[in-house]
Amino acid sequence: MNITLKQAEKVIEAAKAASITLDTKMNIAVVDAGANLVAFARMDGAWLGSLDISIKKAKTARYFDMNTGIIGELSQPGQPLYNIEHSNNGLITFPGGVPIKDADGTIIGAVGVSGSSVENDHTVADAGAKSVG
Repeated sequence: MNITLKQAEKVIEAAKAASITLDTKMNIAVVDAGANLVAFARMDGAWLGSLDISIKKAKTARYFDMNTGIIGELSQPGQPLYNIEHSNNGLITFPGGVPIKDADGTIIGAVGVSGSSVENDHTVADAGAKSVG
């Protein structure tokens, strides 16, 4: 099952609202179950360099069906996924990517957010992901 455009737009709107609450500007990407981009928003004034990061965070979260921050912990020196960020044409292994689940708990896509601290990125991505289901 894949996220629909309508659901992806809902994710973007929820993430934008969370970003505004934090007084930050974000790039927000939503991918489907196949890690294909479905929707994207770059808030006015968001960092241009974060555009690609947000997309890669969404893809990374979907490739491994977990928050990118968890992958980051597992990819530190001496950990089991050390250097994984060099696979799949480049992964992002710090917070801001979150899988999106439907009401049944099935992963239907992922959201990636970039443009602020990794804590804010994760908060905004999580708000977007929780808007579906």
